[in-house]
Amino acid sequence: GRKVLIVYAHQEPKSLNGSLKSIAVEELSKQGCNVTVSDLYAMQFEPRATRNDIVGCLHNSEEFNYGVETWEAYKRGGLSRDLVEEQKKVQEADLLIFQFPLYWFSMPAIMKGWMDRVLVQGFAHEFPNCYDSGLLKDKLALFSFTTGGSREMYAKGGISGDIRYLLWPMQHGIMHFCGVKVLAPHICFAPEYVSEEKRKEMLTAWAQRLKTLWNEEPINCSPEWYFK
Repeated sequence: GRKVLIVYAHQEPKSLNGSLKSIAVEELSKQGCNVTVSDLYAMQFEPRATRNDIVGCLHNSEEFNYGVETWEAYKRGGLSRDLVEEQKKVQEADLLIFQFPLYWFSMPAIMKGWMDRVLVQGFAHEFPNCYDSGLLKDKLALFSFTTGGSREMYAKGGISGDIRYLLWPMQHGIMHFCGVKVLAPHICFAPEYVSEEKRKEMLTAWAQRLKTLWNEEPINCSPEWYFK
């Protein structure tokens, strides 16, 4: 069966994000997938990229450079245990689902910290092996998130601008940079401001999409998709 890693960032299991995560686990498990969840808040995942991420001696003890040190540590098997565990989950996964509420036009800090710390050079990318030749090129990713603003606010002419602009740094700058192919995002607009019935419809739509997810083609990972 296929393997799925859900990286989940929400403090409340009863939230819509919590329900979306649970539906993904249930539906994909039904399909025979092996589903793993990294529940970042429950794990008390450390979002800060620090010296603690390197076990043992530094490559250059005179001047600390996080990118260089984690690259060197990765090569010699000297990354901290929490990073090694997350990298193993990523390595084994065919699909990565990121489930989160949109904070300030981006992902929550705890999830950004996961990206900063887990996707180190040597593991996820190694110039010139980036974008289409990134080291995670056999994987798929999907960003599933909720917004505070309405669909109209995130339309091209809306006050917040086209939602695709916000996806550029997340989908293109992180995932595509590491070679991952990206499926169309799944967005639940303003769940706090709609009826209970509408929220149920959002959950049903997600369950339906998951049934045929493996038949989907990745988006065209080019600037045109985001900015046309």
